[in-house]
Amino acid sequence: MKMLKCSLCINDEKTAKIKIVDGRPLCKECMNYLAHKPNKEKIKAELEELMSKVDKAIAAFSGGKDSTVALYLAKEKYKVDVEAVMIDHGFMAKEAIENAKRITEHLDVPLTVLRYDYSNIFRGALLKVKSPCKKCSSRTMGGLKEYALKKGVKFIITGHELPFGHRPYKIIRGGIIQIRLLSLMSEKERFKILEKLPFKFPDLPGYTTNCLIIGPALRQYYEKHGYSFEIRRIAALVRYRLINTEKALKKVSKPEISEEIEREVYKRLGIEKKD
Repeated sequence: MKMLKCSLCINDEKTAKIKIVDGRPLCKECMNYLAHKPNKEKIKAELEELMSKVDKAIAAFSGGKDSTVALYLAKEKYKVDVEAVMIDHGFMAKEAIENAKRITEHLDVPLTVLRYDYSNIFRGALLKVKSPCKKCSSRTMGGLKEYALKKGVKFIITGHELPFGHRPYKIIRGGIIQIRLLSLMSEKERFKILEKLPFKFPDLPGYTTNCLIIGPALRQYYEKHGYSFEIRRIAALVRYRLINTEKALKKVSKPEISEEIEREVYKRLGIEKKD
């Protein structure tokens, strides 16, 4: 029997439950999206109104493509007094660190690097064949919140493309407002901005342009489950029409990673590859 595929995103029966709705195969996320379709113009208008009130902020800056675009917009479009803050978890690609230095110098933005050890998160993810991203993101936001509170800064700008449901921001601990500055910005629009900047794309697997862990984690997850743990996020980008299906499918295919990167990651985490 032929596997059902969602007609709106890239999910199939292997990655999500698919139902036929009015003769159309849809996954649960797409059904919810269509039932509560976000008002894109309203979200963008709310983002513009909010940014007109932001005078000072820190930007969560990984040296990757999306955080680079967010930093550029904060500084150049919205004229925010912005500080780029990088959380270096110990496995940032050297290209990302080089991009971070190059971009902040180009934009004349101060760069602060906070160093943490995420080895326990990454070791656990590889040994259990799970995605490291959720725990990594949670710990990173925790570090950024602590830094913002210490500095007395009310706003944290991030490079996420999807809004918080129907809003481009949310209020987090301590009254800090996290702003997803790229809410509903297409990949084409983001790449157009990157062309203006001295950003160099690293040769890293998956959807990342900054992390060494994702490649090995993606490959072993794919070998065990037959699909990428990035599928849900990439499917959402397709659903919102922020990336086309062809590019999305390529991003969630089984990654090819260099033996050098994989060997270095496992060695630094103290894991035998056979594990």
